Amino acid sequence: MPLVIGVLKETHPGERRLSVVPDVVKKYQGLGASVVMQKDAAKGAHFRDTDFADVTWVDSAADVVAAADVVLCVQPPAAETLAAMKPGSVLCGMLQPWYSTERVQQLVDGQVTAFALELLPRISRAQSMDILSSQGAVAGYECALIAADHSPKFFPMLTYAAGSIRPAKVLVIGAGVAGLQAIATARRIGAMVEAYDVRPETREQIESLGAKFVDTGVSAAGAGGYARELTEEEKAKQAERLAKAVAQCDALITTAAIPGRKAPRIITADMIARMKPGAVVVDMAAETGGNVEGTVAGEKVWIDDVLVIGPTNIPSRMPVHASEMVAKNLFNFISPFIKDGALALDWEDEVMAGSCLAHAGELRHAGVKQALGL
Repeated sequence: MPLVIGVLKETHPGERRLSVVPDVVKKYQGLGASVVMQKDAAKGAHFRDTDFADVTWVDSAADVVAAADVVLCVQPPAAETLAAMKPGSVLCGMLQPWYSTERVQQLVDGQVTAFALELLPRISRAQSMDILSSQGAVAGYECALIAADHSPKFFPMLTYAAGSIRPAKVLVIGAGVAGLQAIATARRIGAMVEAYDVRPETREQIESLGAKFVDTGVSAAGAGGYARELTEEEKAKQAERLAKAVAQCDALITTAAIPGRKAPRIITADMIARMKPGAVVVDMAAETGGNVEGTVAGEKVWIDDVLVIGPTNIPSRMPVHASEMVAKNLFNFISPFIKDGALALDWEDEVMAGSCLAHAGELRHAGVKQALGL
C-alpha cells in the first residue's frame, strides 16, 4: 500500500493557514504517496478544492486520520482528532510541545509518532525546514505594516507644495528573523529605523539593512542562536539605555521571544509614559506574555496617548504565502524519509531524532520532558 499523507482542516480559532499547497501535493505524489484532505481545509488560505489534483477528499478529521499514515498540521489538532489517530501513525507540524501536558500525554498514550518542528536542531541542514523562521519572517513583515497602518505619521519622507515632512522613526527590539524582517519592511516603506538586540553579533545584520544599532552595553548571547536570560543587573542597565531610544521613536516593534518560555519583559510602563503622544507599539510577543508592560493579547490598548497593539497568530493574516512556506518546510522535513512510496524513519538522522516529541509510547524530547515535569 502506498503511503497516505493526511491533511487536516485547522480548528484553532482564527487559523487560516494550510499544511500543504497544490505544488507541494504534486511533490508528495511524485514520491509515490497519495494525499487525503478534509473538505474545505484549503478555504481559509484562499485555495479552491479544485486546485488540488488527484486528492481524495473526506468529510471529517476523523476520516483523515483513519486513512492517513502521516498527518500534517499547522497547529495542534483537537483532542478528539488526536484520540482517533492510529497507533504508529505520524503527526508532523507545529505542536506547541511546551504548553500542554495533556496533549503530549495523549500523543504518548496513543502510540503516535509526533514531530514538532519547533524542536528542529539549529543546524544548517535544517534551515529549509525551519518553520519558526519562515513564520517569523511573515510576522515581522506584518508587524511593520501594522505599525505603519496605525501610526498618525507618514513612514516615508513626504515632499509636498508647502515643504517636506520628515520620515517616522521606528525602533525594532529583537533582531532574529522576525525582527530583521520588520527592519527591512519598515525601511522599504521609508522610515528611519533603529534596532536593538542583546546579542552583539546582530549588529552587523542590523546595519546591513540600513538601520542604526542601539548599543546598550549588555550582551546576552546564548546557545543555539537564541538569547539567554539576563541578570537583574543587566536588565537594569539595558532598560536605562533603551529608555532613551524608546522615548524618541514614533513606532516601536518588539519581537523578542524564546521558544518554550514566557516572553521577556523589556519595555516598562515608565518607558511607555515617556513616549511621544500618538506613538504606536506593536508587541509581536503578545501571545507569550508580551515584551511590553500593558500589552493585552489580541487587543489594542491606549496607555495615556500611546497605542499598544498585541496581535496574535500574526502569520495567519497572510495565509497564502504563509501556507506556501509551511508546506515547503513540512515537505523538506518529511520527504527525505519517503522511499519508494513508503515511510522509512531514520533515527540516526540528527534532524529527525532532534525534532521527535513522542514515539512508541515514549516522550522522546528531553527538553520538553524537563519543561513539563514528565
